Amino acid sequence: MRNARRFLFALLAVAALCGAAFFAAPKNDGVPVPPLPPEIVRRVLLVPLDSRPPCGRFVQDAARITGVEVVLPPAELLDEYFRPGDTAALQKWTAENIQNYDAAILSVDQLLHGGLLASRQAKKTPVDEENLLRFLRELHSAHPDIPLYAFSILPRMTPPDGLCDWEEQKRLMKYSRLVGRISRQTRPSAEDLAALESLRTSIDPEIRSRYETLFANYAKFGDRLISLAEDGTLRRLVIGQDDSEPYSIPNLVMRGLSETLAKKNIGENRVFLAQGADELALSILAADEAARIGFTPRVALKYNDASSPGRVLPYMGATLEKTALEKIRFTGGVSVVSPDDADMILYVSAHDKTMQAERKRAARELDALLGEGRSVALADLTEHINANEPLLPVMIENKTPVHALAAYAGWNTASNSIGTAVAHAVLLQIAERRAKTEDDVLRLAYAHLSFLDERFLEDYYYLKNGVDHINNSLEKCGAQNGRGLEYNYNYPLASMLLETAIKHYSAGFVRTNAFQAPVTFHAPGGPLRLRVVNLIVSARYPWTRTFEIDLRTQPQIERLP
Repeated sequence: MRNARRFLFALLAVAALCGAAFFAAPKNDGVPVPPLPPEIVRRVLLVPLDSRPPCGRFVQDAARITGVEVVLPPAELLDEYFRPGDTAALQKWTAENIQNYDAAILSVDQLLHGGLLASRQAKKTPVDEENLLRFLRELHSAHPDIPLYAFSILPRMTPPDGLCDWEEQKRLMKYSRLVGRISRQTRPSAEDLAALESLRTSIDPEIRSRYETLFANYAKFGDRLISLAEDGTLRRLVIGQDDSEPYSIPNLVMRGLSETLAKKNIGENRVFLAQGADELALSILAADEAARIGFTPRVALKYNDASSPGRVLPYMGATLEKTALEKIRFTGGVSVVSPDDADMILYVSAHDKTMQAERKRAARELDALLGEGRSVALADLTEHINANEPLLPVMIENKTPVHALAAYAGWNTASNSIGTAVAHAVLLQIAERRAKTEDDVLRLAYAHLSFLDERFLEDYYYLKNGVDHINNSLEKCGAQNGRGLEYNYNYPLASMLLETAIKHYSAGFVRTNAFQAPVTFHAPGGPLRLRVVNLIVSARYPWTRTFEIDLRTQPQIERLP
């Protein structure tokens, strides 16, 4: 009875929210522009890192801007949260279907382990690794004209789930940080060496050995993957470092791989070592598309504050400046000093709760850049995941035309966001260069604005606002852990709360001047002035947790005189 009353209370709360969610879109004098059928110029096969939207659907949605169709394996073959993907079936599907595509982007972790979470358990044997390497060689041999792009993720510093209890985890992470720091010292201090020995002896030897072996094994496997890029099996290999820190044992592995590449004189066009994980497939796609048309993006870097280039945000092992320059190089771009010499500006904004005045100044600067007609990709980063630090709400308050942005991203780590923003902006630039007709421009505008609005709604409205409200509501309704959803009770309730919240946020966003402001796209025969007047939205949880959502938007666009 108690659960029934709670459930009824939640339903009543949802109904009350719904009353605020559905406003009629304001009337405009423009002419409605129906979405045009996509014109496919290329088809790319993608085996994603895992089944979450950032790893797959983001790539599909952004690719549509350039007329590229990205196709994923059937959902039943992929992982679902803690259930690994069917690696044998995925390899079989890839081999049987690759001939229908112009290129393939392949997650080594999905094909070998069944996804990112499964890869952290490192249950595969050297025989399994050898079989995967053989599969990739045979795939290339059977289809030598189809370029294979592969990416693999170095295990993160955090010990795998199930390895040890929380207290032992904390000791292992301290140990990893200290090993990493000492490795960078010419003469380690006596204090650091004593602290390292104390930590070493305080950790169960078997657990420490299993932890260190995880990275030692990956170092060997990474060398073998590099050999596939060296012999031409892979057109390009990307090795990513997930959830890193400035000092750790995984950093030693990346340094060793970097030294191997230098000794073998293998350039970044063949093997690229990167921060991040979830965004890598999208970056690979953008880099491939840019290379195909001989486009070298010229990117001017700007920051919200003089301190930002040197900041290291949570879950990052590099400064914001190093990360931004890496993502520019990743897509084949170059950094330039002057915006006048740039194809686009990458604006990296990193605020915390103490920087309210700086946030307002940065918003004014962005408004001025957009007013000058600059192409601006905004990485809206924060020290903490809350609504008081992002730049977007200040821009909305200032009535800045947010649809004039070339890209927006503010999800998860700095690497995830910066990489997504750069890739999105590069794909938009490529699409504009390919556009031959007015219809081409309308197609790219629809795809671009759809992906842009998804980022606004998810990265700011949901992740910085909605997720905490939903978690708190679930806990008040009896859920033991709002972030872990059980299908038999928590999941249906959370889904209703999510759908209602997204529609509520969307309705409020649509009615702002920042949303309604026109945006100009350059087209053959003259500029096109467009305005997004409304959004049709839906959302669901792809996994049984509230951390990420599967968000769909359909913008309703009008053409203005």
